[in-house]
Amino acid sequence: MSKKHDAIFDDILSGFEAPEPTPDAPPERAGARFLKRSTTIGDRLSGEVEEKTLKWVDPAECRMWEHHNRAYGLLTEENCRDLIDGMIAQGRQEFPAIVRRLADGGGAAYEVICGARRHFAVSWLRANNYPQFRYLVEIRDLTDEEAFRLADIENRDREDISDYERARDYAGALERYYGGRQKAMAERLEVSEGWLSRYLQLAKLPQEIVAAYGSIRDLKELHARQLKPLLARPGDREKVMAVAAGLAAEKADGAPRDGAQVLAALKAAVRAPKPKGQGGTLYRRGPGEAGISVRKKGRSVVMEFPEGLSRAALEQAFGAYLKDRFGD
Repeated sequence: MSKKHDAIFDDILSGFEAPEPTPDAPPERAGARFLKRSTTIGDRLSGEVEEKTLKWVDPAECRMWEHHNRAYGLLTEENCRDLIDGMIAQGRQEFPAIVRRLADGGGAAYEVICGARRHFAVSWLRANNYPQFRYLVEIRDLTDEEAFRLADIENRDREDISDYERARDYAGALERYYGGRQKAMAERLEVSEGWLSRYLQLAKLPQEIVAAYGSIRDLKELHARQLKPLLARPGDREKVMAVAAGLAAEKADGAPRDGAQVLAALKAAVRAPKPKGQGGTLYRRGPGEAGISVRKKGRSVVMEFPEGLSRAALEQAFGAYLKDRFGD
């Protein structure tokens, strides 16, 4: 091949850099270099290699998409610690977030479709003595519906996004992109209608019930299934809502219960009280909690309670027993 032809191809293919040779490797011949580069072009033209636009940016240039399926405000150093430590170990962010360009972003240049935790982690690092870290993004041209499906695919199997966050995202998307047609949405997401319906049911829970939970991350799809029949009966619904209001008040006082305890208390609101008799009477601080079981045995009174019962719960349960026995 003539030097002129070699120079022409070098100019055309200058964007396709070959890897640096090792010190003991023989010099690469011009023909071999051309073969490697022409193969790269062939792969790209055939569609076997897809071009991506990656860029390192300041996370301050990005804002979350308004329909992002993750509640950014719930991200903390603690629940992003694994990601933060991984970035410190690697010296950078390994996998790009997916963003769209913003024509008028009010100071932001990009909108984050997938990558809220990565955005938080990089922002935290930059604010905590790691100013060299930047946010790696892949820039794509996406419609809102495409953005929704892409975010769902990325996060569907992740445990760090809650059932309730996912449920709210699905409920909003059902109306925005699919005209309320659940079957059409299920087909686009490639899930069963039954599976999708369970999450949509979770999103329909009354806000009074949601407020009873210490965090929306404690609220599971299973909880909605178990509460649905109770909320469908007017009499039971009133009882459940009353207990939910009490739990919300406890939370406001700084004593939230975990998700399992909240569900147990809500279900106990419509459970028939334990009758007096051989099984004794249960005195407890609140619905769904363990307490003191009191029963008569001959001329004696036998009290039993779990070894792990807290002092506060034991005191209140015993106080309820004294009130029942001696009155005010």
